[in-house]
Amino acid sequence: MDSSKLDITLSEVLKTLPDECFQKNMLSAWGALILTLFFLLLGYVGLMFLPWYCMPFCWFFLGLSFVGLFAIGHDCGHYLFAQKPWVNHWVGHLVMMPIIYPFYNWQIHHNAHHRFTNKLGGPRWKQLNDVLTRKADVVWYPLRKDTWELLSKKEKFIYRLSRKNFWWLTSILNWWYEVNLRKDKLSHREWQKVRFSVALVSVFAACACVGLIWRIGVLGLVQFWVMPWLMFHICLSLFSRIQHSSPDIPWKTAQDWNNAEAQLCGTVTCHFPRWVELVCHDFNIHIPHHVSTAIPHYHLRQAQVILEGKWGKYIKQSHFSWDLFQQMSKLNLYDPAADRHLSFAELDAS
Repeated sequence: MDSSKLDITLSEVLKTLPDECFQKNMLSAWGALILTLFFLLLGYVGLMFLPWYCMPFCWFFLGLSFVGLFAIGHDCGHYLFAQKPWVNHWVGHLVMMPIIYPFYNWQIHHNAHHRFTNKLGGPRWKQLNDVLTRKADVVWYPLRKDTWELLSKKEKFIYRLSRKNFWWLTSILNWWYEVNLRKDKLSHREWQKVRFSVALVSVFAACACVGLIWRIGVLGLVQFWVMPWLMFHICLSLFSRIQHSSPDIPWKTAQDWNNAEAQLCGTVTCHFPRWVELVCHDFNIHIPHHVSTAIPHYHLRQAQVILEGKWGKYIKQSHFSWDLFQQMSKLNLYDPAADRHLSFAELDAS
């Protein structure tokens, strides 16, 4: 299917989804939060009472549970958790504090991703400026070949690591960028919100670190917080890259970009073992969320089935496998003239 010939509007796609896909359910929302707290409790009980060699499994489970917590914060960021905006704001801050994520910083950055999904940004340095000023997609964007050629050796080295050998830690780089959003790239209102979120997370992190070190020592801090937090970012990098990386997903320049094509054809729904999807609140079901950010996480599965039935030939899906890792390691740069991804191997050979 050649998605560049897609001749439909996003409103046409939305009309195929029933009203119940957009209805908030307080029982489902608060139930998901309670379930996530139970999973976190289960993971920490495992850390305390299971033999030491079970620690990596507990860290992995806690990392997935933190993704579930992030998924609830994600709903809050789109005002899907509760009817009242202030409830979404406060629940969003509370659930994202344990993973040291400033809520407003993430919300501002994430909204740019939805506005400009798979929009590449301008040529050369303008691509990076468009990303910084949120005029292009900010998530897993491949550097244009002409932008890559302008980078220093150090910048190229870091970019290679983030897209090949250590791509599974890229969520940490993204988190660091969001924590340090530049004041000159924000409106006054955005900057006030960002300062509040950063201050709140900083106070929580300082109190939590001091309290944990005082009670269980530095080693306890690493075992009970640092390692689960690191595993959370590994899991988040995995989810987000699979959702936004595929050889047949086009990245479009401003003159060729089409909103319906970007939202329906520009992301991937990847299927994981059901227990993983349960812990992460269907965070892997991504296409319906891009079609409309007004769909709460507990309706994503229903919306996915409906979209498959109506627009199945446009929808990209995959199943988690080792082949996905090999596939993603080749999606490094983008050549707008050829309208295709380039690998570092191709670049080096040329």
